[in-house]
Amino acid sequence: MSNRLQQTEAPKTMTDYVYGQVREDIIQGRLAPDSKLKIELLRNTYDVGATPIREALSRLSSDGFVLTEGQRGFRVSPISPEDLEDVTELRITLELKALRNSILHGGDDWESRVVSTYYQLGKVEEQDLFENLGIWEQRNHDFHWALISACTSKWLLHFYNTLYDQHKRYRNISLVANLGKRDVHAEHQRIYDAALARDVETACQETEQHIRRTAEITHQVLLEQMNAKAVLP
Repeated sequence: MSNRLQQTEAPKTMTDYVYGQVREDIIQGRLAPDSKLKIELLRNTYDVGATPIREALSRLSSDGFVLTEGQRGFRVSPISPEDLEDVTELRITLELKALRNSILHGGDDWESRVVSTYYQLGKVEEQDLFENLGIWEQRNHDFHWALISACTSKWLLHFYNTLYDQHKRYRNISLVANLGKRDVHAEHQRIYDAALARDVETACQETEQHIRRTAEITHQVLLEQMNAKAVLP
């Protein structure tokens, strides 16, 4: 399986293109949670016809990013503390299972990917993260993906990708808070050291703590935002 799976595959059809664009806009918050997805507006935004838009939205519904409302059309899936908890638990389950498998089966190519992506991530984390958030996010993804890239289950990796992006949708809400309240480089280094040492238990423990810390801070920020909206006149 490709080291980046669908992330680096060029869109083969117009539907693939729209699917990728809308998915990324939802993850980045440019399409707000629970907002109506109007076909005509999307046609103008992405400069495509109505058919590929409907097909893309149906696919995104299967991935959990979009809700289908029968005759009323489509809506961006809402976010909530309960959903964040659900996504977090599922991501941990899938990522730890994939990580165990990957460490056990990874060879020299796997080690090279882990070393290379960790090095690139570390270069960004030595700089001002708040001036390089986009680069950090990409390299963070690359490092986590490299760690599990030797997993032998294509279905596990497929569903992991969906859960990672669902979690990223929440993480973007609190990215500045997350990076400002912790030594994320030290967390990554502990995961890296354990993985290269083939210490499966420590690698999984450090990875779980890493993900849960992100979820805890994101949960706090999400509640603060919800409370702020509740007091607005």
